[in-house]
Amino acid sequence: MSILFCVLARTYGHPLADRERYFQNAPPQGLETCSYLQRRKTLAKSQMEEAIENGNGTTPEDQINDPNPNPNPTPPTLSKNARKKVLKLQKYEAKKAERKAFAKEKKQKHVEKKRQEWAEKLASVSEEEKSKLIESRKELRKERMGKRSEERGKKMERLRKAREMGQKIIIDLEFSDLMNPNEISSLVQQIMYCYAVNGRCTSPGHLWLTGCRGEIEAQLQKLPGFDKWFIEKESQSYIEALQDQKENLVYLTADAETVLDELDPKKIYVVGGLVDRNRWKGITMKKAQDQGIQSAKLPIASYLKMSSSQVLTVNQVVEILLKFLETRNWKSSFFQVVPQRKRCDAEEQEDGERKKKCIEEEPSNG
Repeated sequence: MSILFCVLARTYGHPLADRERYFQNAPPQGLETCSYLQRRKTLAKSQMEEAIENGNGTTPEDQINDPNPNPNPTPPTLSKNARKKVLKLQKYEAKKAERKAFAKEKKQKHVEKKRQEWAEKLASVSEEEKSKLIESRKELRKERMGKRSEERGKKMERLRKAREMGQKIIIDLEFSDLMNPNEISSLVQQIMYCYAVNGRCTSPGHLWLTGCRGEIEAQLQKLPGFDKWFIEKESQSYIEALQDQKENLVYLTADAETVLDELDPKKIYVVGGLVDRNRWKGITMKKAQDQGIQSAKLPIASYLKMSSSQVLTVNQVVEILLKFLETRNWKSSFFQVVPQRKRCDAEEQEDGERKKKCIEEEPSNG
């Protein structure tokens, strides 16, 4: 029985090549245990010698006793699944670079085409008409720049007003150590979208970035014009930066029991800045409980049925809050922000049930 157990353990504990070697060297029936162990010892020795010849020439014992170990050891061989993931990521990056290059080339061709059309238009008219066209184009450009400047001024005025009396919304950036570089990059893009949407709102909120340090701060600094953003940037956590307003902090998390029915202008709503592909479930709720602050969740279930999890991206949560500040209507806010692929509309459900009922009631022809 002990020999059979040893056979099974060694068989399923080794790669396929070792299994084949094992069965080639397995003891025949009736062979004494001592001779079998001797053969296993000989096989182990030959495997070690083969590893030394194919590797760096040292055994594990030599590496331990070596006073000058190799500072650049041979990296471990990746598993099959790991190799697939690496290959998939390489293909994705290659396609991403191709798409970026294609878009750049397309834009250059468009600009060149417009420039050529303008040159042909000027060449086909007299000098007097040419000067009129050039002057008209300058006036249009000046008018366009004036409108942009006016819109920018109105936007800054709305943001200044929001700083004084607007709804405060915090994006908590203290989870950067739990994310890989791609996830941090994704979060930075979401923050950029949050700022852009807030600037376009007629009733914007006042955005805060807390815990803004380390890698995520370095990534944000790469964004054009980030230093000029009309936004609060804190390297401290929100607990430290707003310790005198702790009773007004409300962490928005899908795991909370309290449902958010209305936005209180005195409250400060915290959105977890985490892109984790559902690896860290419940972490924001636990953080709120440990810090002794309030928690709440958006009333998603009351207005629509999600096709999957009720967890939304950072920019979706912030945009829903901003839409509600404008409309004071949760349903409208959800349907304007939550993508179609993430929700199951009530009408679609009713149509599906109606179709199913018709199929069930339809008499068979058999």
